[in-house]
Amino acid sequence: MRQLNDYINIITIFMIDFSTLIERDIENILLKKIKPGKVLILTGARRVGKTILLKQILNLVDMPKMMLNGEDQADQLLLENRTVENYKSMIGNTKLLVIDEAQKIPDIGLKLKLMVDEIEGVSIIASGSSAFDLYNKTGEPLTGRKFTYNVFPFSENEFYKIEDQKRSSERLKQSLIYGNYPEVTLLDDLDDKREYLREIVNSYLLKDILIFDNIKYSTKIFALLRNIAYQIGQTVSYQELGQKLGMSKNTVEKYLDLLSKVFVVYKVEGFSSNLRKEITKSSRWYFYDNGVRNAIISNFSPIISRNDIGMLWENYMAAERRKYQHNNRMSVNNYFWRTYDKQEIDMIEERDGKLYGCEFKWSINNNKPPAAWLKAYPSAKYNVYNQFNYKDWVVNK
Repeated sequence: MRQLNDYINIITIFMIDFSTLIERDIENILLKKIKPGKVLILTGARRVGKTILLKQILNLVDMPKMMLNGEDQADQLLLENRTVENYKSMIGNTKLLVIDEAQKIPDIGLKLKLMVDEIEGVSIIASGSSAFDLYNKTGEPLTGRKFTYNVFPFSENEFYKIEDQKRSSERLKQSLIYGNYPEVTLLDDLDDKREYLREIVNSYLLKDILIFDNIKYSTKIFALLRNIAYQIGQTVSYQELGQKLGMSKNTVEKYLDLLSKVFVVYKVEGFSSNLRKEITKSSRWYFYDNGVRNAIISNFSPIISRNDIGMLWENYMAAERRKYQHNNRMSVNNYFWRTYDKQEIDMIEERDGKLYGCEFKWSINNNKPPAAWLKAYPSAKYNVYNQFNYKDWVVNK
């Protein structure tokens, strides 16, 4: 079997050609938002294709452009002297400045503000893998001057543009196990997919957190993630997790918050209209990518032999809908719904003053909602999404 580094080299060479086959949903949004005096902030987990997306944007815009890399010391030096004169000299007649890994540049927020305020006609795109770094460093200085977008692993909507029905069905079964990181989708050999995901988890996933919070040992964070991985679709008790892992409730909450800021997991709260039987004080946690979840628990067994297909399907559908909402700029609140007598709905969308109940079942299509839900919310919509109709919910047909 070829070594992972060999495959990464191959990916580096061919990724641009492959990516042009899959148009990222966010691409057209970014192109429309490029405006003088504005900064587009792109965030997302490491290895989800931000740099490739930036290069595609540069290829599509017809204006003088420049790309800098925040990890390159020479590029850092270009931006070091924070004066209008220096930046005007550097930018010249450039109309679109792109800065990748922008969080590596000291005082990046103040520098971006100075450029867009003082240099007429310049537009800027800044990307970074660490959400908390970019938000902390660009948030206040760029108030009123920025648009923020997240970049996710490939989405079902992006695959839909290039797949026929047969290919889609086969790919879906692999996505449930190996996820949709762009480079994972390039690898045909399953052993290589597993090795790549293990590398992602061990070398990239927690890198930002360990640096940010000066954490020397990641053992407990991995243990926390393993526990979350086995509780997909279940309410999570921070107190119980803390007792099991030998840490305080506050530390559990702190680590989960950091993990959400680097796009590993995200939280969903319970929905209620203050009915006494509804559970609202607990949370559920989901992974942004199934492949990462399965790498955490070291289980890449095929669907046919899994006893957690329900968890896999719920996690996948919840994450895909989240991508769909973001990439379509939907204004929506997401919840789960559960009563103390264990009636529940996997996901509730609250949008435009209406409620939409969504249940996820891999193979069962029972469209009857829980009785308590019908009684409490008779005008709410309700649908069950399975492997045969799920595209109705996560694809722009």
